This record gives sequence, C-alpha cells and structure tokens, in this order.
Amino acid sequence: MKNLNNKREPLELTIHIVSWLLIFLFPLVFFDRNINNINWQQYINHSVVPIALFVVFYMNYLWLVPKYLFKNNVKGYIISNVIVIGTVYLILHLWLESVSVPLPPRARRYMPPIWIFYLRDIILLIFSAGLGAAIKTSLRWRQAEKRLVESEREKSEMELMNLKNQLNPHFLLNTLNNIYALIAFNSDKAQEAVQELSKLLRHVLYDNQTTFVPLEKEVEFLSNYIALMKIRLPKNVTVDVNFEDVNRKDILIAPLIFISLIENAFKHGISPVEDSSINISVSTSITGEVVCDIQNSNHPKNEHDKSGSGIGLEQVRKRLELLYPGKYIWNNGVVEDGKTYKSTLVIKTE
Repeated sequence: MKNLNNKREPLELTIHIVSWLLIFLFPLVFFDRNINNINWQQYINHSVVPIALFVVFYMNYLWLVPKYLFKNNVKGYIISNVIVIGTVYLILHLWLESVSVPLPPRARRYMPPIWIFYLRDIILLIFSAGLGAAIKTSLRWRQAEKRLVESEREKSEMELMNLKNQLNPHFLLNTLNNIYALIAFNSDKAQEAVQELSKLLRHVLYDNQTTFVPLEKEVEFLSNYIALMKIRLPKNVTVDVNFEDVNRKDILIAPLIFISLIENAFKHGISPVEDSSINISVSTSITGEVVCDIQNSNHPKNEHDKSGSGIGLEQVRKRLELLYPGKYIWNNGVVEDGKTYKSTLVIKTE
C-alpha cells in the first residue's frame, strides 16, 4: 500500500496545481489584447474571489474534513465551516469594498441589487467547502477500497500457502506409504523408489515456491510420480499415459494442481486380484486451455484404509477456486456402469 500511495501523491498534486492555475489565470483572458501592459492591480482585484475559494477549499480538504468528518463529528465540522466561511466572506467583501470604484448614477441604475453579489459569493464559498469535502472523502473511500482489495489478496495468498503446506505432507505421506510397502517384498525396487522420490522432492521444495510454474515442469513432475507408482504395481494393472503438446513454456499452471487427481486414481483404481486400468491424459489447446483427463477402474478402499484420507481432492477444489475462479470446469465421479471413475479438469490459463 505504501507504493500505491507514493505513486498516487505526485498525480494528485499535479491535478491540484493544474486546476488552480487554470482558475487563477482565467481572468487574463478578459484583458484587452490591444493593451501593451497588463493592469496587474486589476488582475489582483479579479483574483481575490479565487483566493477566497482556494482558502476555503484547502481548509476543508487538509484540516476540517480529517479532523471532524472522518471522526464522525458532523456538528463540529458544520460549526467550524460557518466560522471559516464567515471569516473569509467578511475579509473578501472588506477588500472588494476598499478597491471598488463608485459607478456613475446612470450606470448604477442598470446594475443588479448589491445583495445578488453577496449571495453569489456566499454560495461559491459554500460550494468550495463542499467540493473540498467531497474530493477528500472520495479519496479516502478509494484508499479504503484498495486496502480492502490488498487485504483480500494477502488473505488469498495465505490460504494458498496453507494449502501448499498441507498438500506437501499429504503427498509425501502417500508416497512413503508406497515405499514402505515395497520394502517388505522387494528391497531393490524400494531403493529405486527412493531415487524417484528424491526427484519429486526436488520439484516440491524448489519449483513449488511460486504461484505458477511452466506446464512442462509440472508434467515432468507428474511423469516422475507415475514412474514411482508403477514400480510397485502388480501385473494385472495397466497404466496408459498420454501427454500431448505439453512442452510449452508459454503456458503456466499452478504447481501440484493435478497430483491429487493422479494419486486418487492409483488409490482407487488398483485391485490386487482383479484386472485394473489407469488412463492419464494431459493436453493443451491453441487457446491455452489445459485438460487433465483421468479414467481408472473403480476399486474404492474400505473404511479402515486411511491412506490418502480424501483430503487431497478437497484441497484441489479450494485451490481452483482461489487461483482460477470462473476459469475451470471439473467433472468427476463414477460413471453409470459403476466400474469406472472419471475425472476431467479443464483450466483456462492466461
């Protein structure tokens, strides 16, 4: 917010200077062009009213509005303005009376009543006070709105950070569970899995620190994860992976946005005795859409199996709402035959 204020102050100052220069230079327009020298005394007499408006405007803009209106002291603001406007009005007309030249009786007959000028000046002073209050109040509302937007942005960033902090241990827990299962019957594969895990952790620790990463990096991470999962798969499970037109640096994606979907496929798509299949596809379109389509056999875990615990998909939905509000379509669920689970996520990237 400090940077926003620093950028705004020179612009506001420039607007004030230009506006008042136009007002104070306006009387020069009415001087006769045939006159060689400007009558500066006459110019000063013409400038007395703008000076009075200037004083009332900035008394409100810089002092009365912050001191009274912003503290909900309307009564104090009105009383102070009556005193300020009354004092300026009195000084203004004392000056005008002292410099005015009496008109001839014939010309005086065509002049409007003197009270018309008194009423005009008091209305202009009240308008100047109201203008100063309106501009100052609108600036405060705009600053409050920007602070609110900044606060919401910071809140969203904190929520995203919390989701990432939850997702990393969740992902690591599932992966360690798989490696633990390998150790019991194949130590060589377990060692290979640890090497694959190191590649995954490198992505989680370093590439996952930004809000978005190039799609090709995320796909590389998914490939390493799928390779790790395939190490422990029985022969009755087939895994088909298709990455189409994903080596594009121009498309950025939220890191780890697809991993929970793939984890879910390996969790619920594998049976130790029945034939099982997992089909994973990630592709892009010319318009920048990223499509992640996953189909797997539906073998839901029993209630005693806590691996994964289902929090991953809920985190995906929360992150999508924070990062891609109104820019994603996610359809997931068991198809009609009850044997296949399908998840299709389409993200409209910029």
